[in-house]
Order: sequence, then C-alpha cells, then structure tokens
Amino acid sequence: MARSGNTGKQKQKKRALPESSESDDVGTRRPKRAAACTDFKEKSVRISKKSDTIEIKRQQMVEDEVVALHLTASPQTDEPRQTRRLTDFVLHDTNGDAQPVEMLEICDIFIAGVILPLDGGTEKDKGVRCDSFGRVENWNISGYEDGSPVIWISTEMADYDCLKPATSYKKMYDYFYEKACASMAVYKKVSKASGGNPDISLDELLAAVVRSMSGSKSFSSGAAIQDFVIFQGGFIYNQLAGLDETVKKHETSFAEIPVLVTLRDESSKLDMAVQMEGKPSNGTLRIDGVSEVAESKALASGQLVAGVDEDGRYAKLLQDEEYRKAMQRPTKKGSSASALKGLYIKINEDEIANDYPLPAFYKNSVDEVDELIMSDGGDVYIDHLPHRMLHNWALYNSDSMFKSLELLPMKRCADIDVTIYGSGVVTEDDETWISIDDSDSSSQGSRGYDPDAMTIFLSQIKEWKIEFGAGMVAISIRTDVAWYRLGKPSKHYAPWYAPVLKTAKVAISIITLLDQQTRSSKLSFTDVIKKLSEFEKNNQACISSDPKVVERLKAVERYVVVHGQIMSQLFAEYPNKDIRNCSFIGSLRSKMEDRRHTRWVMKNKKIVEKEEKNFNPRAGMAPVASKKKAMQATTTRLINRIWGEFYSQFAPEVQLQEIEEENEIEEEEDETEEDDTENIVPDSVDVQKSHNSPKKIRASSGKMEIRWDGEIIGNTSAGEPLYRQALIGEETVAVGGAVFFEVDDSDEIPAIYFVEYMFETSDHCKMLHGKVLQRGAETVLGNAANERELFLTKECITVQLKDIKGAAIFEMRSRPWGHQYRKETANADKLDRTRTEERKAKGLPTEYYCKSLYSPERGGFFSLPLSDIGRGSGFCNSCRLREDKEERSKIKLNAKKTGFFSKGIEYSAGDYVYVKPDSITTDGSKKGIGNFKSGRNIGLNAFVVCQLLEIIVPKESRNADLGSFEVKVRRFYRPEDISAEKAYISDIQALYYSEDTDVLPPEAVKGKCEVRQKSDMPLSSEYPISDNIFFCEDFYDSSKDFLKQLPANIEMKLSTIKDDILLRKKKGKGVDRETDCGILKPDQVPKDMRLATLDIFAGCGGLSHGLEQAGVSATKWAIEYEEPAGQAFRQNHPESTVFVNNCNVILRAIMEKCGDEDECISTPEATELAAKLDENQKSTLPLPGQVDFINGGPPCQGFSGMNRFNYSSWSKVQCEMILAFLSFADYFRPRYFLLENVRNFVSHNKGQTFRLTLASLLEMGYQVRFGILEAGAYGVSQSRKRVFIWAAAPEEILPEWPEPMHVFRVPKLKISLSQGLHYAAVRSTQKGAPFRSITVRDTIGDLPPVANGADKTNREYEAEPVSRFQKEIRGNMISLTDHICKSMNELNLIRCKNIPKRPGADWRDLPDVKVKLSNGKTEDMIPWCLPNTAKRHNQWKGLYGRLDWEGNFPTSITDPQPMGKVGMCFHPDQDRILTVRECARSQGFLDSYEFAGNIIHRHRQIGNAVPPLLAFVLGRMLKQALDLKRSRQHQP
Repeated sequence: MARSGNTGKQKQKKRALPESSESDDVGTRRPKRAAACTDFKEKSVRISKKSDTIEIKRQQMVEDEVVALHLTASPQTDEPRQTRRLTDFVLHDTNGDAQPVEMLEICDIFIAGVILPLDGGTEKDKGVRCDSFGRVENWNISGYEDGSPVIWISTEMADYDCLKPATSYKKMYDYFYEKACASMAVYKKVSKASGGNPDISLDELLAAVVRSMSGSKSFSSGAAIQDFVIFQGGFIYNQLAGLDETVKKHETSFAEIPVLVTLRDESSKLDMAVQMEGKPSNGTLRIDGVSEVAESKALASGQLVAGVDEDGRYAKLLQDEEYRKAMQRPTKKGSSASALKGLYIKINEDEIANDYPLPAFYKNSVDEVDELIMSDGGDVYIDHLPHRMLHNWALYNSDSMFKSLELLPMKRCADIDVTIYGSGVVTEDDETWISIDDSDSSSQGSRGYDPDAMTIFLSQIKEWKIEFGAGMVAISIRTDVAWYRLGKPSKHYAPWYAPVLKTAKVAISIITLLDQQTRSSKLSFTDVIKKLSEFEKNNQACISSDPKVVERLKAVERYVVVHGQIMSQLFAEYPNKDIRNCSFIGSLRSKMEDRRHTRWVMKNKKIVEKEEKNFNPRAGMAPVASKKKAMQATTTRLINRIWGEFYSQFAPEVQLQEIEEENEIEEEEDETEEDDTENIVPDSVDVQKSHNSPKKIRASSGKMEIRWDGEIIGNTSAGEPLYRQALIGEETVAVGGAVFFEVDDSDEIPAIYFVEYMFETSDHCKMLHGKVLQRGAETVLGNAANERELFLTKECITVQLKDIKGAAIFEMRSRPWGHQYRKETANADKLDRTRTEERKAKGLPTEYYCKSLYSPERGGFFSLPLSDIGRGSGFCNSCRLREDKEERSKIKLNAKKTGFFSKGIEYSAGDYVYVKPDSITTDGSKKGIGNFKSGRNIGLNAFVVCQLLEIIVPKESRNADLGSFEVKVRRFYRPEDISAEKAYISDIQALYYSEDTDVLPPEAVKGKCEVRQKSDMPLSSEYPISDNIFFCEDFYDSSKDFLKQLPANIEMKLSTIKDDILLRKKKGKGVDRETDCGILKPDQVPKDMRLATLDIFAGCGGLSHGLEQAGVSATKWAIEYEEPAGQAFRQNHPESTVFVNNCNVILRAIMEKCGDEDECISTPEATELAAKLDENQKSTLPLPGQVDFINGGPPCQGFSGMNRFNYSSWSKVQCEMILAFLSFADYFRPRYFLLENVRNFVSHNKGQTFRLTLASLLEMGYQVRFGILEAGAYGVSQSRKRVFIWAAAPEEILPEWPEPMHVFRVPKLKISLSQGLHYAAVRSTQKGAPFRSITVRDTIGDLPPVANGADKTNREYEAEPVSRFQKEIRGNMISLTDHICKSMNELNLIRCKNIPKRPGADWRDLPDVKVKLSNGKTEDMIPWCLPNTAKRHNQWKGLYGRLDWEGNFPTSITDPQPMGKVGMCFHPDQDRILTVRECARSQGFLDSYEFAGNIIHRHRQIGNAVPPLLAFVLGRMLKQALDLKRSRQHQP
C-alpha cells in the first residue's frame, strides 16, 4: 500500500473540548453543535438495539477499542502503530448524530463500525463491531502516486483505512470521497512526478479534471464537476500544499504553483470570509498558514494566534454541507421553458452562497410570542388573511441559522423541502414601501414603530411576493396566519436581506429596459446581460464593476441566472403580455434548468388549513437576556388576583367557544374610509328595541304546604293584602330575599328572583312579585363574572308561591367605599372568599350577593336603588317605568286636538320641530335621500327645521289614533340647501324663512328646537354646539332661488326665551359682565370647583384639554412615556406636573411613598427605577385622596385596527398596560374614572380584555357604563370611532352619553352583550341630526397655501376666518404655527400634481404615461403595483387621494403619506401632503395648541390624541352629572 506521509510518525493529540462553558475566552473551543444544527441531525445513524441484535448473530461485538484491536491483530506483525481496516462505519458526535469527516475540528467525533484486520478479506463476519469507540484525532488522504485516494481515520490507538461506509452514512462519506478524488485529479495534472504540467492554465486544468471525473455518478454534467472543483478550490490547494512538507522530490512547491493559487482564489471569490480548509497528508491542518500544532500550543498557553477563526471554519463546514445536500438532491431532467407551466423553478442555495455572508445564527433578545395566538383558528381563504407589518425581523431555519428569502417559493407550491421561520416586531400594516433609489434599502422601510410593540415568532413561511411601482418596492411574506409586509430587518440579518432587494432592483431595471423598447422581444438574453454590465457603480442595479469586460459579463450572467427565481416571478406578474413572454425570460428559464434547478409543482389551493402547533425553534427556547423589553405591569393585589385567576382557570389553549356560547359581533375598525354600512346581525336585536320577557316559569306539581308568616302589612292598589313573609314547607321566603324558580328550558339553570312584595288574590292564590336577579355570566361580563354575584335588573314578574323551588341564601351587599376603606374591604372580601371555599368543600349551598343594578338598555351597571326596592309596599318601580315607556311610545292627539304626543314630547301648533330629511326634499316632494357617496358625508342631510302650523284630523276619524291625523308644517331652509358656498360662509345655526308648507305624518317629526332672532341667541354659546337653537333673519323664495332680508310684513312667532339672564339684559337691567350674574363659560370655571385630575398615557394632552375646556377638570398630574409628547403636554398645561416616565415606575413610587409596598406587585426593574426618582419628583407625586378623576387611553397589546387575538398566556397579559391603568384606579379610588381606547378594544382578545376591565371596576365598587362614539358626529370633520368606559363612585351619578349633533356617515356602533343582544350608546346620524357635518373647507379653508416640504413654523394667516369652526378654532391667535408639511420625493410630487383637483380623485385618475426624472430615470406615472393588486385591496381606494372640500377627513393617523394606510392625504387644491396644523384642526385642536419634536413626532402626537372636541362633550356630560348631584343635595 502506498501512502503519502509517515504513518509511523507520532500524531498530535487533538485538543479536548472544554468540560464547562463558564469561560468565554476567545480561544475556547466551540461546544459541540448537535443541539443547534438539525441539518446534520437529519441523517442520524444512532445504532438501534434491533440492529445490534442482528449483527451479533453474524459477528462479534465489543465495547472497547483496545479489545477490538486485540481480536483483529495480524500474526507476526510488529509495527510501531497499529493499523486496521474499517467498514460499515459511521462518524458521529456525542449524541450519535452523523457528522462529516472534517467536523472533528469543531466537536468530538467518534466511530461506530466493523474493525477488520489489515490483511485478509473484507467480509464483515471476520471483523469485530465496536460502537462509539475512540475519539478521532485526525484524518489523512493518501494514494496520490497510485491515483486512487485512500482515506485514513486515526484515533489515539490506531489508524483505520476506510473501506465502505454504512448505508446511512454513504452520501455524507461519498461527498468527502469526491473531494479527495478531485484533489487526486488536480495532483495528476500539475505534478511533474505524475507527468503533469505545473504551468497549466486554470481553464485547461478544469477541462482536464472534468474529463478525468466524468465517469462519476455524483455529477450530472461537466459543468457540475467544474463548479464542484472551483467550490472546493481551497480544500484542494491545502491538500496539495501539505505534500510540500513530506514529498521532497518536486522541483516546484505545490503552494507556489500559479494555477493552484488561482484555483484557491477563485474559490475565495465564492466565499470572501475565512474558510475551513482540508487536512494535508501529514495529519496536520493548516488554516491560513497556521498549523494545528501551533494553534493547539497557543490554546494551551491561553494565547490567540492570528488566523485562528473557528467560527469561520465552522461556517465553511455548514456551507459545504449545504452544497453536498444540494448536489445529492434528486432532480428531474430539464425541460424547455414552455413546459414549465404550473412548475416553479427553485433557487440553488449553493449557487447564490457567494452573494451572502457566512452562516450565522439568530439569537432573540426579547420575549417572543407565538403568532398562532393571533389566529382565529380554523381554515381561511389566503386572500382573506390579515395584513400586518414586521419590523426588526430575521429569517432562519430549524437550527436558528439565518436563511435567505430566496430559498422560499414566491408561489404556493407542493412538497416544499425548505423550512424557514422568522421573528420580528409586529404592528398594523401601514403600507410602508421602500424606495428603489435608496442606497441603503435594506435598512429602510420602517418609519419607526412602538418600542413596546409585540415581538413574535412566525410559523413556517409558505410564500412571499414583491410588489413594485412608483419608484418603490414592497416585499411581503405569508404564513398560515397572516401576510407580513417587511419593514427594516434586524441589524444582524440585514446582509441576508440586501441581496434580495438588489435582485429585485435588477429585475425591475430589466423590465424597464424591455418596456422602453418598441418591441420587447427586440432584446435577447445576451443583449440584456450586456446592458446590465454597462451600469455604473452608483446604479442600484449594478452587479459588477470589474474592469475586464469578459469577467464583468460572466459575473452579470451568473448573477441573473442563479437569482432567476425572483426575475422569473416578477416577469410572470407583470401586466404587459409582451414582456411576460419575451425571449429574455424564456432563455433565463432554460438556463436555470440547465443548472439543474429543482422544480416545484404550484398549488391552486386557496384555503389555508391552520396548524395547531408552531414548530419554530423559538417556541422551545428561552430568550437571551435583553436590556430593553416590555416591562411587566405594576399592579395592586386586587387587579392581579382578578386577571390572574381568570388566566389560571382558562388556559390559553382553551378556546372561548368551549367555555361559553357566544353570539358576538367583532366589528373591525374602519380606518380606510371604505363603505361602513351597518352590519346586519342574524338572530340579534338592539336592547333599546327589545324588552326581554323573564324566562317562563315551570309550574310546580308539588303539594307543599304554604302559609303566611305574620300579619298583613298593607294592601296593593287593587286592595289585595300584603305580607312580609311566607313559609313554604320548612323554608322561609321574605320580602327583600331571593328565591329559585325552575324554567321551561330543561338546559337552563334555575332562575333567581328578588322578592319585591307578596300578596294574596281575591281567589286566595298566594302570589309573589319579583325582579330578575341575573347571574354575571348572563350579562356582558360573561365568564369574567364572579359566580356568586347577582345583578338586579328591571325585569319583573308575578308568580304563585307554589312554583317556588326554594329560597336562596342572598344578601344585598354594601361596603364602605373610598381609598381609606380599601384595605378594610380587601380583608373582608378575602375572608368572604375563604368562607366560600370552605362551604363549597363541605357541599353547602352557594351564598349569593348583589351590589349593582344591571341595565343592558343603558349599557352599564348602576348603584342599587335601595330606597325603592324590597319595601313590600305593593309598588314596583320597574312596572311603572315599563308602563310609562309604553305610553310614551304611542303617538296620540291631545284632548283639544291642537297638538299631539310622541315619545313623551308634547307638540303644539307654533312649535319648531325637526323633520326627517327624507320626508321633505328641496322641491317639496317627499322622497328618500337616495344613496350617498361612500367615504364622504356628501348626500347626507341634517334634519329639516319646520314650524308646526296645524293638526289635520279627518272628520270621519273618531278615535284620532295613530295614523288618523297629519301635521302641516312650514319649512325653514338652511344655507346648505342653497349651495355649499353659502353653507361655508354662513353661520351653521342660521335659517331662512319660506312660504313652503308640507303635510306630513306625525312619525316624520323627530324632536323640538327653537328659532329666535339673532340678537336673542344665548350669551355664552360654546363649541361644539349643544343647544337646539337657531336664528332667522332672512327670507328664501325656493321658486325663484332668491334670498333676501326678512320682509317687515312677515311676523314670525319666535320661540319663547327661557334664559333669565338674557331676559334681564333685554329689559335693560344692567348686566355688565356675564360673570357678575353667575354665568361662566366652561373654561372660566375656577380650578377649585373642578375635579383634581390625573391623566395617564397623556400623550400631548388632547383628552385633558377637552375636559378642561368643558370646565369640569383640572389636570394637576400627567404621566407620559414619550419625551416629545410629554414636552407638548407641558407647553399646553403649564400648571400640570408632568412625569415623563413609565407609569409602572410611577405607581410603584407612589405606593412606596404611602408605605404600601406589600400591596404592590411590580418587577425589580420598576422598583429600582422608582427608587432612583429624585426627591423633587417624589414630593410632587399624587397621593390617594388628592385625585378626584383619573382618565387615559392605555395602549392595547392587540393593536388598533388589527385582527383579533385568541387568549394570550397570563405572562403576556401581565405586560398589558390596562392592568397598570386599572391599578391606579384601584389604589386611588377617585370619584370618576374614564378609559378611552380604539373601537376594537371591545372585541380584542375575544372581548376578554373588555370584560375583565368591567369586572375589575365593579369589584372595586364602581358604577360602570360603556359605549362607542364617533367623533365626526360631535363637530369635527373626521371619522374616528372610539370606545369609552365611565366609572363613578357609588354615591356619584354616572354621566349620560352626549347627544350627537352633526350628520355623519356612521352606523349604530354596537357592543355585544349577551343572549344575542347589542347595545349602542347613541343613535346613528346617517339619517339626520340637528346640524350638517363639518367639511374639510370648514376646517382648513382659511389657511394660507404652502408648498411641498414647507418647514416655516410661524407664518401669517393671510385671511380672516370664514366658517363658525374656523372662528372657534382660531380664537385670538394672530400668527399661524405648525403649518408645515412632509416633503415628497420627486416622483410622488409629480404624481400629486397629476391628481385632478376634484372630489374623490386618487391614483386611478393618473395618466398612464412614463415620467422622466431629473436623474434621467424613467418611471411609470401609475405605480405598477396598484392596478395589478387592486382587486385584492378594494381597488386601493384613496391611495394618492385628494381630499374633497365638501367631504371629511379620513381617520387621523400618525404618519400621513400617499401610499400609507390612509392614503387620502393630498390637499384639495395644493400639490402637497396635509400640514401638521391641518391634521391638528381635523382633530379639533385649537390653533393655539402647541406640539413638540420633529415633524414626525408632531404628526404622531396628533394621530394618537383623543379629539379635544369629543373630550369636551364628554366633559360637558360629566359636569351635568355633578350639577345634578349638587341640585339633589340641596333639595329638601
């Protein structure tokens, strides 16, 4: 046997793997990779017991290598080192997982196989099997002179000649053997001793090697062999260079042969980082000239040798293994491009490897949430999947190794053999795109996101897509849960994303080149490659700048072909058929096939079948410690108990549908101005339209003795005797107690009724009149309710005592309320819960209690009317209310037939009334208003103001019942009835007298109003308008369309003035100042008469500002996390103490200051930061007893406008700020509490967050009510729907909801209750309201024109205010601030200028032409991505949209942009995006209101704010509640 190298030479001992990982020294060996690299584990060859048994029958088996060597020793052998042969072998790591030969330099490698004597046959039965022996010290290749490679594996005890690997190890070993063969072939061609020529050129060498290896079954073609040899160039070079140390007969050193150096360099071009190189024949590994001996010595001495890069070697091994898998992957024979229909050509990972960095691994730094919790479960159409945004993201495989997006299909394909996952920060999709011209696109695309947003790990990614146009590109990925538009990748993953973006830019450049030709087929593949090679280095699509033309052409062609997947798919989606079928793309596909690219069959399946488990490796790994992550909420013990007990009882994997039966509507936030028609809910009714009859009581067939216990205590109104108490068998039933009744539905649990009174009828039936006590689970609380708590309702029933099933243990519970009683109440509740558990354990009956009245028709829980219930007097307030309601619902004439009653209102001749707008039109005919334009309020009309002239009763009608009479009215016109321009310049309360009259049914009348002279209007008018008062000074002739001053001969009967102060002024009583007479404008109310308020999550202060303007609150403290917003709050509320800090820290500091640390549950981080607050901050902290009112809008973890979550785990819920917000309320126990949030708050997390919020407030003892309001119905020109939850102390009065005063396109905004019921806080104003909607012109029509990118923060108004809104919003401001706007790039500015200046114009109105930019580039005027994806996105309605002067603003967002979520952001007349001040006005901010930070910060502050005008009307209702309480207290 010929071997190159001295086998008798003492081998260097392989350094041991460190036993512990405590040391992080640079020189420490990397731990074994088995746990982290499942790519190698896939070929596991762990020897099973079954195979052991089979082998034992044929051969010996031993455990120790020394025994095996002894049993296989050859006679008469006296060699210094033992040598054996090895067959049926596997090299494996400590876990038994198969590993490549070279892997021994990374981790400990062992051998399992059959050891044979050095001489003799190869039959395995003559050998000895030994599992997991040795530790491989090194490997060698010999046989260069013979031309046939021999692979040697050496342990400490012996050298083994590798004969035949085990079947399971064959592919891995064969690949290594081919590398050895390639080294042999090169050796023959360059070694003089073998007849070779060391001066051969590289092309000649490659051609010769290809011929030499052409018989190998491992390669399909000569090109494949050539690629393989180049890829292994470094390995081959080092093998031959290693021969220089042992073979002395060469005239030229192998290391210096030019062709070998060139081959090595070509290999380096494929991998620019340090590579792991092969073993030379003397058993020593050289790495960049540093031998293993030197390395080992350095490691032993603790020194680092230059050139030692173990990460680089390991990365090269991983690349090598990926190359092997790709080479050995079975492929189908190539076919023509025309045969590829329905097939998807896959990227070859090895061919693109040189365009990517060395392999690296993903390490998560924050807690990551499984994306499956955001899935509704069940199957869904792919087109219906939600769209989200992913920031700071990375993609990786099951080993957490970074992977390129290119490896995934861009179409739905079957049998995908690539599994890639991802992680990132998820937010709502803001339609962010990346500029194609951006030189650093891989780091762009995210304009910033909430740092506290949720980080998730994705399930398997199934496909991805690229959309481009408008000089922008967007890349999205899809899982079975959602589509994710990719924003900025993580810093570590950015190099893996850059090639994808570059390839997309190259493809777009090619399409542009072809599109510019008269015939797309004019440019062949070669032509395109040549043109690409001519791109300058600064061109984003430049592939190579090699000065050698030939090399540059080769580089460009290689790049285009190996990245052909992206090219092919972008062409396939392009709308131009000629370009789709051009010769270039046909040639590209053929070349991809020639390179043996795998093909996948594309699937037409459009339904996603949801996985139940996420196999992302993140699911089973703990996160790496992070310096910044969402802080767990600081809570009180009460909040922690309520929420914690729920999530411990209902695990995340338990679906709500399995817990209770729900009929719930989850209406999605209409942020995009699409049609918002009212949802039709099957089998559900509005509470206001339905009176729920009590459940039908099942009659009892028992003959239990029933008798009265006690004397008669009075009589009913019918003279029937009343009793306090009765005995039913052995049980006592008393007034004020509770009883059980069985209901007809056998599945229903017994009904419980509160005993209002008991009486005996004239026929001696013993009766009970009771009110329904509703279980919490039957209310809006659902499964968040306490099973022992009952809620009194207004539903009542009269039943016989004999039907009673039994008496309930029940109490009307009342506890002392206030922060000073919090601990006392908590202790009492704890004892009560302990007693309950003890009774349950003993099997004793449940003890029920009642603290609140539940009124679904009023949408809330209220204090018990203790003075009106349980008196046993024979009077029932619920019966009276029901009778009154039924009476008010009737429309009937009064006794004199001069007026009528409707809904409790009396109308008389001479009254001014509202009439439904569809009852009267401009021409006097009674017609419907027809369809109005979607997305705007155009076509919607306010109520018609009329004067009631007479009641017309037909002579034949005797009863004068409903429908038997009509009303004659005189119509008053409004300015908007004449023209939009007239409406703009006129007062919104102005009316015009006319001679037009109409006869209408009484149902057309919708309410009363007043009409006065202008001089008689209220002195202290306010905005938004709340009074139903108008003035009239002009006459309108509708027949001539003529308006003039009211003639003197027309005497109007005006409304009676009811304002005493105004009457005194008219009578000349000397009213000098309104304040002298007790009239105060809301904002003039003294601070000491206001509620001391704490605003949490304060933002820039929109909510506080509106409440203060209403004269009800004085915000003394505010907490805001973001510095710019906090600064804006300070500027506008200089008297407030603003804490720019985490609210969790502030709550912890407050509780510490009060000595209540033991009641505070917080993180060590919050405790540490609270301790670091300076003494000045601590001294200004609010304390319980000082705060009357807490308000705020906690950020919801489920995201505004995004799709619904299933249950989150308790660990995730703890980070939701709603817990901290509620804990502030629990600890301070203010008189009032107001929560504001996005509309989807009520449906977030299957409605569970909403229900637990209500349950928490009720547990504290509050009264609670809830509702959804539309800001546009209260005087702003913007669609903005928000949820509000009021809470009031037991002795306070809950505010009513403000009456919507303006017409606005919004349906009833309903909240799902229970039992198919829904509650809407206010009526929809689509079909009429007292006033018209506020328009864009009303809002910003007086502002001066500015240009794109205007940045002058102070400027003159240049015009006087015109509309009522402008006058109110401008106030006393002299100069205009913040009239600045974002700058658009050149292409978007050109598009903006081409959007017609007419209502509703958007991208669909752009001309279909090319645009030449100043840099010489040609772009499409119409963004290509929009028309080609319009069907899937509601025609991309509104993108590049121009506002309508007569319409309204879309929902104000934090970053207006033409391709954003709300793309309608262009000024109606000017070619620019809306300014900061215009956005502020759309929210109702006064011009005097200041914002802070840069323009992005200011837009964010406005977009996140509560419209101050909406806050104002809420504050006005709170003030009315306070005034009502004061008036009641002064009553005798």
